[in-house]
Amino acid sequence: MDLKTIQNAYKRYASFYDYTFGKLLAPGRELAVNLINAKAEPNANVLEVGVGTGLSLLSYRKDLKITGIDVSRAMLNKAHLRMQQHADGHDYTLLEMDAEKLKFTDSSFACVVAMYVASVVPNLAAFLAEMARVCAPLGDIIIVNHFSSNNPLINQTERILTPLQKYLGFRPDFPADPIIYYPDFKLIETYKTNLLGYWKLLHLKNIKG
Repeated sequence: MDLKTIQNAYKRYASFYDYTFGKLLAPGRELAVNLINAKAEPNANVLEVGVGTGLSLLSYRKDLKITGIDVSRAMLNKAHLRMQQHADGHDYTLLEMDAEKLKFTDSSFACVVAMYVASVVPNLAAFLAEMARVCAPLGDIIIVNHFSSNNPLINQTERILTPLQKYLGFRPDFPADPIIYYPDFKLIETYKTNLLGYWKLLHLKNIKG
C-alpha cells in the first residue's frame, strides 16, 4: 500500500469509524492509555502515532503533553472537532504527518504509542526506525495491532483477504516478529486484547543507544 491508498481508505472510514472500528477496538485503546497513565512521569511528552479521530485523547492524564499525528486529514478533522468540544484542560497538539517521516527531533518523547497503525504503514522498517529515533532512550513504546494468527483456519482467512488490503486500508496477514525482534526494542510484556484476544498490545523499551 502507498500513502495515497491509505489516505483514500481512511477518508472512506472517517464518517463511521467511531461507530464501527472505534467500538470494536476500544478495549485495546483503553489498555494502552491506562498503561501510559500508570507509567508516565508527570508532564511527560507522549506521541500517539495514527491518532485517527482522537478517540483516545480524552482518556490520557491531563498533565501529559500529548502530540497526535495522522496522515488522514479526514480523520484528523474529526479529532480536532472532538477536542474543540471536549478538551477540558487536556494538553494536546494534532498534526498531519507521515509516521515514516516524523518531523520531530531525536528523543523528543518519553513514550510513543501506535494503536492499529503497524499493519497500515507502507514501510514497516521506516516506521519502527522513526519510533525508535523520536523516543527517549529507555522510553516506552506501545504498539497495539492485530497479528497473524497461529490458528490455521484464521491464518488462511487472513491470507485470502490480503489481496484486498488496498481497499481495507491494512494488511490482514501481518506477523509480529519484525516488531518483537526489532534490534532497537526490548519486549517487556505482551497483552491480549479486543475480541477473543485476536489483537495484542506489545509493551517495548527503546534500547537504541
